[in-house]
Amino acid sequence: MGRGCWSVRSIAVFIGMTLAAYGQRQMSVSDLVTFIKSSVQMHNDDHAVASMVRRLKLTNRLDAGTVEDLQGMGAGPQTLAALRQLIAASDSLPVSVVAPPPPRVVIPPPSPVELKQILAEITEKALDYTRSLPNFICAQVTTRSFDPSGTESWRQEDKIQEQLSYVDGKEDYKVVLVNNLPVANMKHEKLGGITSSGEFGTMLYQIFTPETRTQFDWERWATLRGKRMYVFSFRVAQDRSDYSIYHQPSGRTIVAAYHGLIYADAVTKQIMRIKMDCDGLEAFPINQVSLTLDYAPTRISEQEFVLPMAAEVRSREGRTLARNVMQFSLYRKFGADATITFDTPDPIPDDQLKEQPAAPGPRKR
Repeated sequence: MGRGCWSVRSIAVFIGMTLAAYGQRQMSVSDLVTFIKSSVQMHNDDHAVASMVRRLKLTNRLDAGTVEDLQGMGAGPQTLAALRQLIAASDSLPVSVVAPPPPRVVIPPPSPVELKQILAEITEKALDYTRSLPNFICAQVTTRSFDPSGTESWRQEDKIQEQLSYVDGKEDYKVVLVNNLPVANMKHEKLGGITSSGEFGTMLYQIFTPETRTQFDWERWATLRGKRMYVFSFRVAQDRSDYSIYHQPSGRTIVAAYHGLIYADAVTKQIMRIKMDCDGLEAFPINQVSLTLDYAPTRISEQEFVLPMAAEVRSREGRTLARNVMQFSLYRKFGADATITFDTPDPIPDDQLKEQPAAPGPRKR
């Protein structure tokens, strides 16, 4: 047997030693739960675990709810029977006292006067966004998945790698690879399935331009990628919307109303996230559409710009769900001969996309 391999006998001996170690001392309910979880994960023998449980002396009371939780985690029938005996045996013991979590610090919202000024600064930044961007190219990698069951049991359909050019405020997509195979003369619009565009400022402009008459309301403070954010809710009526959805099989198009949230950096007033859900799609073949778009500081030719980092588009057609996960990388200055050598980008860490509560502290204006 080679180095690093364990025989069945070695594993059995190890399990026996572990059980003996636990059985030689008193145990709190918290320790018992940890042990049962570990035993389930290691697929320990149910009879051996139950035998150990029967020899235990608890230091505090075990309740039926905890045993039900352990059953849901996969504890075996003999172990569960032994645990139920411990409920009665520990009935006279004190209940474990768990310290309550510290009270959540509520940060007061800005005053009405401050909110008006903050929203005006955010609007100015948003409307100036596309004018401030340089001409550039980047890589857009889109992973498309679907789920016919409607339960978010996703199956990957394909992976599309595109070279995206942004020149004089206009986006142009060149499909380079589909499932890592080169393609020629493939248009972004002809990919079929769910496609999207307009991530580089179009949606931002449509939300904030005065012609849209977007309704904004204060929502909350938040932390995103370590920075404090203003979070505002917004709503756009259908008769003021430019957000169109095309259903290829039927050839139908609808202009949808939508609502969502915008996250703006509390220091720079730059938009760092947009979350959006479409409204009024009940009679359309595509019944639900939602978008999350994340921005991040990015360097192009030694200058820093706030540019799309990741996006996710979800839709539902009847029972079937579809999801596009997009990642943007390899930003560089546009030139006539500029090209991108495609590599699969590293996944964006979850903590970069997860909202956190805003921590108390001095506000920066």
